[in-house]
Amino acid sequence: MPTGLRERKKRATMVALATAARRLTLDRGPDAVTVEDIAAAADVSPRTFFNYFSCKEAAIVGIEGPLLDELRTELIDRPPAENPVDALIAVLVNDLEASDDLARLWALRTELANRHPVLLPRLLASYAELEAALVEGLAIRLGTDPATDPYPALVVSAVVAGLRATMLWWHANGQPEPLPEVVHRAAAALSTGLAPDRKRTP
Repeated sequence: MPTGLRERKKRATMVALATAARRLTLDRGPDAVTVEDIAAAADVSPRTFFNYFSCKEAAIVGIEGPLLDELRTELIDRPPAENPVDALIAVLVNDLEASDDLARLWALRTELANRHPVLLPRLLASYAELEAALVEGLAIRLGTDPATDPYPALVVSAVVAGLRATMLWWHANGQPEPLPEVVHRAAAALSTGLAPDRKRTP
């Protein structure tokens, strides 16, 4: 996670813009929201908006570039002996557990794409960007080339798809409990090879 004052301020601005974009879209729908609206709600200029996002759709459902860089670096820096699945889960889930704001942003991203299918292509593109960053980080961590070795892509795809399915379930069932708790259980299941929970068996 960023530790310098400048990095913390940049992260805070990025989160503020994403939060404003998603909340405005939640209230009005994407067609009624402009870049100027988002910038004003975050108390920055439209020019500052474009320092962080290429378009309003990227702010609404995209995954921010600095966050992708942080996740890749965190994955590379995980303990060398850690299982690749556990390392990926630690990087992805720790972000949600460490910050209620980030958990809400992840939740809003999924909800908005469900409400407004026009946002789905940008959401899918953001997941592709996330997977690409994580594949690169995992390949570096393992000392392999993802162009010739499919293992990093296989592991990343499985973990990201599992967490995405969990968030979709959470939304579809009325958000029955805090998202970090649901994601933590999903992560535990992924870490153990998706073995069924004994408590669920008759």
